[in-house]
Amino acid sequence: MTTYLEFEKPLAEIEGKAEELRAMARNNAEMKVEKEAAALDKKAADLLRELYKDLSPWRKCLVARHPDRPHCKDYIEALFTEYTPLAGDRNFADDHAIMGGLARLDDLPVMVIGHEKGNDTKTRIERNFGMARPEGYRKAIRLMDLADRFGLPVITLIDTPGAYPGKGAEERGQAEAIARSTQKCLEIGVPLISVVIGEGGSGGAVAFATADRVAMLEHSVYSVISPEGCASILWKDAEKMREAADALKLTAQDLKKLGVIDRIIKEPSGGAQRNSAAAIASVGSELALMLAEFAGKKPADIIKERRRKYLDLGTKGLAA
Repeated sequence: MTTYLEFEKPLAEIEGKAEELRAMARNNAEMKVEKEAAALDKKAADLLRELYKDLSPWRKCLVARHPDRPHCKDYIEALFTEYTPLAGDRNFADDHAIMGGLARLDDLPVMVIGHEKGNDTKTRIERNFGMARPEGYRKAIRLMDLADRFGLPVITLIDTPGAYPGKGAEERGQAEAIARSTQKCLEIGVPLISVVIGEGGSGGAVAFATADRVAMLEHSVYSVISPEGCASILWKDAEKMREAADALKLTAQDLKKLGVIDRIIKEPSGGAQRNSAAAIASVGSELALMLAEFAGKKPADIIKERRRKYLDLGTKGLAA
């Protein structure tokens, strides 16, 4: 069953009418409804294109959080072969909000790490809605160290509202773990490619996305804080999230202009949630292209270029 967002209600009505016609025809073989249903399908397709042609930042947030969008687990299962999960931070526990392990992308050995939100009530609770605890970031550090030791490129898939802000996480050093993970991203001498596949929230995302190449899906978002959180701080009113979303410049299009990200990966009409297979295939193609850019590069040069990239961040358009 399709899950419709608030702004998609007119679309839901049209597609619902087309389905009703087809259901009636299934129950009555004499009814000929294909012509009327096809007309409704065309009307729905036109409306879908119109709705997604110029989404506001807030609507992009809603799309990025859509429960039917493909998650990290879906990308790993579809794009990678011989995936061998690696668990635990060798210190406290295994954080199920972070999944990662050894795999092959088009027969190239890689290390893949990502946030996993889960896709139903049980798995969302198990995965803590993609909000990692310190042990999750320490697991990622361990996997990046392993990849560096064996010369394996690292691919990270970002989809989190932010790091978990609970009491236990703070007691176990949440801020330090995020900082160490960000530091590790800057230190490894292998290519590091990050893709924001849904939400990229705060330091919880930066800890994986301080990469050589950062790409975003067309309708994903990447920001220092959620629009609701920003509105609560600035206006003491979470209902001003639309104004906050406009001000945060959190869309892929805005971030590309600012030089924060390197690529925008196009999504199928209506977003990745309407055609997961096509969205995943697009990400796979872009990953292969980005990895190819590092063929023959020495570890020292990779580290130097990555550090320069982040030292120069924010200077785009400024005079030398």
